[in-house]
Order: sequence, then structure tokens, then C-alpha cells
Amino acid sequence: MTTITDPPDTGSIPSGHRTGQRGGAVFAVYVASGLLLIAFNLRIGVASVGPVLRPIEQDLGVSPSTASLLTTIPVFAFGAFAFLTPALTRLIGLHRLLGVTMAVVALGIGLRLIPSPVALFGGTVLVGAAIAVANVCMPAAIKQDFGHRVGLMMSLYSTSMFIGAAVAAAFTVPLLSAFDGSWRGALGFWAVPALVALVVWIPRAVNAPARAPGTSVPVDAVIEARDEPKLARLFRDRVAWAVTGFMGLQSLSYYAALTWVPTILQDAGVSAHDAGLPLSYTSLPGIVAALIVPVVVHRVRPGWVLVAIAAVFCAVAFAGLLIAPTSLALLWMTLLGLGQGASISLSLTYIVLRSPDARHTAHVSTMAQGTGYLLAGFGPLGIGALHTVTGGWGVPIVALIVLLGAQLVTGASASRDRHVLATGRL
Repeated sequence: MTTITDPPDTGSIPSGHRTGQRGGAVFAVYVASGLLLIAFNLRIGVASVGPVLRPIEQDLGVSPSTASLLTTIPVFAFGAFAFLTPALTRLIGLHRLLGVTMAVVALGIGLRLIPSPVALFGGTVLVGAAIAVANVCMPAAIKQDFGHRVGLMMSLYSTSMFIGAAVAAAFTVPLLSAFDGSWRGALGFWAVPALVALVVWIPRAVNAPARAPGTSVPVDAVIEARDEPKLARLFRDRVAWAVTGFMGLQSLSYYAALTWVPTILQDAGVSAHDAGLPLSYTSLPGIVAALIVPVVVHRVRPGWVLVAIAAVFCAVAFAGLLIAPTSLALLWMTLLGLGQGASISLSLTYIVLRSPDARHTAHVSTMAQGTGYLLAGFGPLGIGALHTVTGGWGVPIVALIVLLGAQLVTGASASRDRHVLATGRL
């Protein structure tokens, strides 16, 4: 097989369209806009479900634990289906695959319109699978198309995901009125942003680099079959495991909070209607942190300082929920949002920074997000089990704080200036 090399380093202008400075800049803006529209859709399919879980339970006649699978299944899917990405990328190419993921997200969300539990849960699996693949592809695409603007693009990428989640969480319940109280219609509406992203991305997907002469592999495939041994070697690499551990632990903390913070507040005396509002508010400070942290990550030394600040913010927020859950809820949610926003943006940025090129980024992204999200899926289940066994929230919250210590250790290791499969400092 002919070796496919990475595209030449040409600054912030994506490969394939550099016919002129002005034209190249316009194309770079277009590609960036397309990537951010895709990022906007990477949490909507999950974040839109939580606000209407109660109507789903009542309509389907299922228990809360069964309905909660609609938010748990996608997290496991983020991990399990991530490992399909290398084969799919080799088959059709990186940029085309991103377009396919948006089509599948729209299809999966659309299936929720069908009045059948099978369609509802099947569509949820499809949404999770498509997002899993897009999760892995996005850092590689940013590394390949915006190699000299990684900090800025990772900042915008993280922010766009947070905004998408916040918009879905805020507007799904109001959409019930627009669809005559139908939760299926309210959920199905969120196929529209995915279709918009697909339409915008089609020119980039269609005009992606052609297949290399004498091969059946697209030029922008990023991962070749001959690279599989290198991918396997990552599972013996300390840097790759540091990035993976940080990704998994911060995701575990995020999804555990997403699932149980409203219940913690309800048990403290907050009404069911108001218990979800503080958690929704965390998106605002989360957006601020996600926008700022990747831009300043190169300027803060030592690198573990940002990791430590994020972990401390989350730890104080969790402790506050245990000590004074209602009187200072706004403070705790502000700290939680800042900590979680900083953590997710750092974990995604480290995938790119710890990789020397787009091909390695794709490998690290596959390992970190595949293994990391499989770990994260056990967070809500484990915290729920501890609550059931102990009958309170003290032990579960202490467990989350202890895990933040492990998150700090792995994040500090991931923050060191070095590449995977290499020794020494850069």
C-alpha cells in the first residue's frame, strides 16, 4: 500500500483550497464554521432528553431507572462505538465521515418521532454511535485543518458543544407547547440543527481530497491499516493513558452530576420543577471556562495549575452540595460549571497537544474517548448504587471528591509538554 503522508503544514488554512490568500481565508472560515456547527450537535441528542424524562415515564409507563437509560446509553455508546472510527475513517475519509455522522444523528433523533419504545431506544443508540464517531474525528480534523490555531479552535469547539447542550436543555420543555404537549415532537425538533450542519458541511465532504493514486484509501483518511500496530502501542504508552484517564474521570464526574444533582437538590427540599434549573445554569460558567482555558493553556505554567483549579472548583461545589445544598446553590453551581467547563476543554485540548500530527491525534482521540467514555458510563450507575446502599448522599459525594483527586493526578500528567510514543520534553 502506498504510504499516505500528512498534508503539508500551511498554517491555519485547511488543506485542499489554498489558491489565494483571500480565497484561502474565506475557505478557512467556512470550514471552521462547519466544524463548529457539527460540534453544536454533539450533546443535543443527550441534553434534550433529561428535561422531558418525566413525560416519557408517564407516557410509556416505565420506571425512572428505565427512562434514565435514555441518558446512560449514549455515554456507553460514546465509548463502544469510538473504536469503529479508525476503520470508518480509512473507508471513506475523515471529512466525509463527519458528514455521515450528522446524517445519522438526524436519523436517530427522527426515529424518536415513531410511537414505539423500540424506535425510541434504537434511535438513542444511533445518536450515541454517531456522536461517538464524531467525537473522535473532531480533534483530528482540527489538528489537520487548523494546525497553527489549535488553541483557538479547541476553545470554540468546546464552547460550541456547551452552547448546544445548554440550548437543548433550556428549550426542549418550551417546545412541548409548540408540539401540543408531545415530547416526541419536542425531541424530534433537534434533528433540524443536525440537518443544517450536514447541508453546510456537504461541500467540504464532497471536495475532500481524492483517493491516493494506486490505493483505495482517501488522502484524508488520517489512519491507515498499517498504523494499527501504532494504535495498539498507545495502550502501553504512559502519556496516552494519562490523557485517557483524565478524559474518562472528568467525563465520569460530569455525567454523574448531570444525572444526580437535581435529585440531590430535591432531597434537600427543592421542588421538582426548580431542581433542574441550577444544573442548567452551570452551562453558563461552563461556556466561559471552555472559551478561555484552551486559549491560555500555553501561557499558564506549570501546566497542572489549570487542572488543579478545575478539580478544586468541582470539589468545593460537591462539598457545598453536601453541607449547604440550598442556601448557596448558585455559588456551588457556578463553581461546578467553571470546573467542568475547564476540565472538558482541557481533556480535548490535551488529545491534540500530546499528538505530533493529525494521524496520531486520531489514534489518541480513539483511545481517550473510547476508553474514557466507557469508564464515564459507570459514574451515574455507581453513584446511584452508593446512594441506594447508604440511603443518603454523603458517601456518594465523598466518592466523587475522591475521584477528583485521581482526575487531578492524571490531568497533571497529561499537562506535561511531551508527545505520545516519544521520550523527553518537546
